[in-house]
Parts: sequence; C-alpha cells; structure tokens
Amino acid sequence: MLNMNNSSVLDNNRLTEVLSIIADAAEGLEAVQIEEYTERIQNALQQKDYENDKQLANLLILEGLSNISEYEPQWTFFCSRIYLHYLYKDAAAARNYPAEHKYGSFYELISNLAEIGIYSTNLLEAYTREEISYLETIIQPQRDKLFTYVGLRTLADRYLARNYDKQVYELPQERFMIISMTLMAKELPDHRLKLVEEAYWALSSLYMTVATPTLSNAGKSVGQLSSCFIDTIDDSLQGIFDSNTDIANLSKSGGGIGVYLGKIRSRGSDIRGYKGVSSGVLPWMKQLNNTAVSVDQLGQRKGAVAVYLDVWHKDIFSFLDSKLNNGDERLRTHDLFTGVSIPDIFMEAVERREDWHLFDPHEVRTKMGYSLEDYYDEEKGNGSFRKRYMECVHNEELSRESVPAIDIMKRIMISQLEAGTPYMFYRDEVNRKNPNSHLGMIYCSNLCTEITQNQSPTTVDEQYTEDGKIITVKTPGDFVVCNLSSINLAKAVSDDVLERLISIQVRMLDNVIDLNDIPVLQAKMTNRKYRAVGLGTFGYHHLLALKQIKWESEEAVSFADELYEKIAFYTIFSSMELSKEKGAYPGFEGSDWAAGTYFSKRSYDSSRVDWEGLSRDVMKHGIRNGYLMAVAPNASTSIIAGSTASIDPIFQKVYSEEKKDYKIPVTAPDLNSDTTWYYKSAYFIDQQWSIRQNAARQRYIDQSISFNFYVMNSIKAKELLQLHIEAWKNDLKTTYYVRSTSSSLEECDSCAS
Repeated sequence: MLNMNNSSVLDNNRLTEVLSIIADAAEGLEAVQIEEYTERIQNALQQKDYENDKQLANLLILEGLSNISEYEPQWTFFCSRIYLHYLYKDAAAARNYPAEHKYGSFYELISNLAEIGIYSTNLLEAYTREEISYLETIIQPQRDKLFTYVGLRTLADRYLARNYDKQVYELPQERFMIISMTLMAKELPDHRLKLVEEAYWALSSLYMTVATPTLSNAGKSVGQLSSCFIDTIDDSLQGIFDSNTDIANLSKSGGGIGVYLGKIRSRGSDIRGYKGVSSGVLPWMKQLNNTAVSVDQLGQRKGAVAVYLDVWHKDIFSFLDSKLNNGDERLRTHDLFTGVSIPDIFMEAVERREDWHLFDPHEVRTKMGYSLEDYYDEEKGNGSFRKRYMECVHNEELSRESVPAIDIMKRIMISQLEAGTPYMFYRDEVNRKNPNSHLGMIYCSNLCTEITQNQSPTTVDEQYTEDGKIITVKTPGDFVVCNLSSINLAKAVSDDVLERLISIQVRMLDNVIDLNDIPVLQAKMTNRKYRAVGLGTFGYHHLLALKQIKWESEEAVSFADELYEKIAFYTIFSSMELSKEKGAYPGFEGSDWAAGTYFSKRSYDSSRVDWEGLSRDVMKHGIRNGYLMAVAPNASTSIIAGSTASIDPIFQKVYSEEKKDYKIPVTAPDLNSDTTWYYKSAYFIDQQWSIRQNAARQRYIDQSISFNFYVMNSIKAKELLQLHIEAWKNDLKTTYYVRSTSSSLEECDSCAS
C-alpha cells in the first residue's frame, strides 16, 4: 500500500486517484498481485513529479509491462485497463463530457465528426437520431476489458477516429458500432437495427474481425473497404500503363495489389515485326516498384504489390533474381513481392529431373494461335495445359530455352531462403477447383496468396473524339476484389457460437460489396459480377492449446478436417439463405454451384453434415457469393483480438511486439500451466504435420490459404524441396512465405482481417 503521509512530490488527492486507478485495473484479475508493483509506483512518485497525465500513464503502464512473463501473463490486461482509463479521459476532454462517464453521446460523436469531415454524412442520412440514440444503449463499455494491452494499443493507435489535431474522439466500442451501422446501412428498415445489434455483438465480443481497410475506413469520409485486388496486365503499351494507373489509385486508397505479368512478352521478343527489341517484364516490374514506393497508402505505409510470372516464361530467371540482395541493382525490385505460377507438369519434371522449356508468350500466341497460359490440366496427370505445352515443345519453329527443371527450382529456393519469396501458386489445382470456370481462368493469387478468382486483362478497343471530348472505349476484364473477414476460432469455438456468428458475418461481407467505392471501374464491375467474399479464420494454434491438442498429431489433422468442414457448411448455408432473400450472384448459372458439382468434386461426405441437402438447396435457391472462403494472414487484427495469427503456429511463447517507437511484451494467449505444453514454436514443428493439417482444411476452402513454411536457416535444399513437393502432392493451392530463422520478413497489412 502506498504511504499516504510520504508524498513530497504528489499531493494526497492525486495519490488517492492513482491508488483508485490501480485498484480498478486489478479488479477481477486474481493472478495479478499488485503489492510489489504499488511499492515501485510509490518510490517513483516520491522521486519525480508526474502531474502530467501522459507521464503518469506511461509510468503505470511501463511498470506493469515489466511484470509480463510466461508465468504472469495477465499483467497485459492490467496494463490495458490503465491505458483505457486515460483513453477515456482523453476522449472526454476532446468531446467535452465528464470523464467518469467513460463514453459520451454517440449521436454527438457522429454529428461532430461528420461536420469536420472525418466521418461521412452517410450514417446521419441513413439513421434517425432516435435510432442512433437507441444504438447507444446497446454499446457495452465493459467489453473494453477483453483487450490485451498490445491489442488495445494497436486499435487505438491505428484505427480509432481522431480529429485533425490527433485528439482521440472515438472509443473502441464506438468503432465497432460505427462499423456495424455502416455495413447494415442499406438493409431494410424493419430489421436493420436487429442486424446492427447482431454485427456489434460479433465484433465487440471479439468473435470476429473485419479486414484492415474496413476496420479503419468504415463510416469515414475517405478510403475504401476492401483488402486486396488482382490485376491482369495486357501485353500492350496502353494496357501496361493503364494498369499502372489503376494500381496507383487502389494503392492510394489502401489496397494491396496482386499483378499477373504472364501475358507480357519476354526479353528479346519482337515488337511490330522488329526482332529482339522487347525488354521483357523487368522494366515494368521496376515501374511497379516505383509506384509501390511513391504512392503510399493514405500516408500510413508504402504500397504493397505482388507480381506473378509463369514458370515457363523466358524471363523467369531474371524474375526470380529480382528480390536478391546481390547483383545488378538495375535488375532488382526490392519493394515488390514475387510469386511463381506452377503447373503440375513442372513439378513432375522436377521430381524426374527432366528438362523444362521456356517460351515467349507473344511468340506462342503468334505462331501457335493460342495463349499457353489460358489452359490448365483438368485432371491430375492429364489435361489441356500439358497437351498445349508439349505442342510448343515439339514445334521447332518456336524459340525456347531448355534447362533442367531442378535448376529453376533451386533458384526459387535460393530466393525463398534469402527473401522469403517467391510464393508458390499451383495453377492446375486452383483451376480444377474453380467453381466459376465457366466464366474464366485464374492466373495467379493476391498479395497474401489466399485469393483465387477469375481474372482477365482490360483492353483498349478504340479512342475517338466527340463534341470536343476524347472518348476511350475499353473492354473490362475481371479485376479481382478481395472482401475479407475472419473468425476468432479460439473464442467462437469455445463459446459454441459458430453458426450464429457466420450467419451475420457472411451478410456483413456481402454488404461490403454494395457499399464499397472502388476507384477502378472494372474492379467495381467484377465485384458485383461474382460478389466474392473471403471468410477466413485466425486463432488456430490458440484453439489447439485450449483443447490440449498437440500440433504434431493425427488428432490435430482430424480436428482441422472436422472444424473446417463445419465452417464451410455454415458459410455456404448462410450465402444460400442470403440468395433466397436478395438473389444469387449474376454468374451463378453455369457454375459448379448451380450444377451441384462443387460438392461432388470435393467428395464431401454427408455422414457428419448434410452436404447432399445443402447441395440441393443451393441448386434450387442459388448462392449469393460466387467465392466464399479464404484464410488471410490476420497479422494485425489477430493482435487486436488477442489471439494467434491465421492458421500459423506461434513463433515464441513470450516475445516483444515492435511498434514504430516502442516495444510491448506479449505472451501466447491464455498461457498457463495447462496450455504451455501445446505452444510449440513454429521453427521446431515438423512442417509435414502443418502440410497435412492445411490439406485437410483446404478441401473445404473454395479459394486458398495463406500458408507459411517455417524452417531453420540451416535447412538442406533437398529438405525444402521435399516440403514443396509434399505441398503440391497434398493439393495445396498456394504457399506463402518460406520463413527462415535468418529472414526478416514484412507482414501483409492489407489482408489482415
């Protein structure tokens, strides 16, 4: 207890306030013993004047953070409550209401921030004052206590609305309510408030998170709500520069970009009959690299762009070298992320140590009359891609470079161990499982390798003048849009709310499509055409620890299979129910959904859930969303929700989360004497078990999964090669980073959901 009579620097009233703050923060946290902490605070207060609230808050928090350890993890909640106390005071001062109320007038918050341009006026137009006042009564301030310190700081520093003087206005529960109101604004008035309440329940209970752009921009006057985009660049000067402009506009508004370069002619190709004059894909990669650096995302971070190239493209070696730290800097694009589009026949050639042949896509189009990248193997070991590829191999008129397939694979792995990339995109498996193959082709994935949707380039047909204006006529391609949200598995499964949660979550995601103001018209058109969403998960390792299931076990593989089957069933069912209410997505007819083959292609078994009944219902009533599930990295938003990222194992039980100007000690969630045995570090886990678990869940995910390999920097080439071969043989669609203990890798903020 503080000695109230020995307060030479701090007066007794102030001292009483400090005592009260400490007592309130410790309430209900039985594992937090505050006696020694209180003595340290007393000593500090006797040595220095802490009259300033910010200084006092820093003292109380830093002393609390110093106690966080594997044995005392609950201090994070103590520190979070200290921070909350001062966050409430700051908001009350900025908004001019009594600090003891914690939360002020919700209507005044919306109207004031709309008046100064931070919020859009849409909420005031969509909801009456009475409705907003009612929703204020739904807000649950006590749910602020669910946050860990690092989670609350991440939310407050990056996402809560502030005025132009950087004063905090919005508080955590208000941010959740604003998101809920925004996403339900266009629902029918007779049930809209109920849907807002349900969305708020899901968000504020930390059962789910929305994508970073939605979390940050919902309700505000700038920014869009989608996470990632994928463009397919046409092989023309106009197409290349138009795509660069589109990418710049999306990057400016907070989107991460995936770019397919495979249609661009290779170095040494001809242009308009002039032989050997094309400079290939590298100069255009340099241009994209400059765009990523110079067009930042709302001033918060540089743009994020991933580029993909086919493994049969003549420029593949220079493409693979572009991320390396040595060599000619004129051929390096350090700020881009790379991915390789790989057909089955290449992996077979690697296994058999056969030669592989590299072609120029422009020459193939000109001499063969088709584009090789437009085909895939419809069956494993047989299909139209390998037929077309072998036609090219046997055509002596085509120029080619022939190299051992294993040499390309070696270059891939060298880059992965040095830079973490390229990502691996197994194009045949992706397209075999594409439910909308009747409308197009999938050439690559996005920035975080979880999105697989139809793509095509936008082409310029003609330009002419009319009434003093220049008119450009384009044929829009499929410009992919990723609308993401993720389930907090540890919390939602433990509380048995999956069915209720997924129902509201799918509706929230679907509404993003109609609300979003995307600055690229073909992306907006594609968004409405497929109404694609990406419901994912995080907290998988957290959940395994709670259930005391070892990662390296058959039990974990079976658990992944049953869990993701249930998630997939509820997700498809919810989208089907939405289709009854609002109609199916425009591309439904002719799809695997409409034919019922979506389910038969995956050999779903109705012994655990009624897949046969759901298949009949989808064929009868349609489905609202052409693409439904995708598991993103969730790096930032899993921190906010206090769980583990995505489907990944943890790095360490205790670590420091590095921010721009400070470090925060963090422990694995719910770390205690029971769970500690189940938190094995990613780098010490046999990756074969991770592959098997991911194969089990991939069967139920219609798109893909951000799946990392975690390896020691001493790994042998043949061991890493075997991991890639096993991933391919287990029908994984993509793999994300190869994270080695010697690599320092950037997280994808755009796909965090």
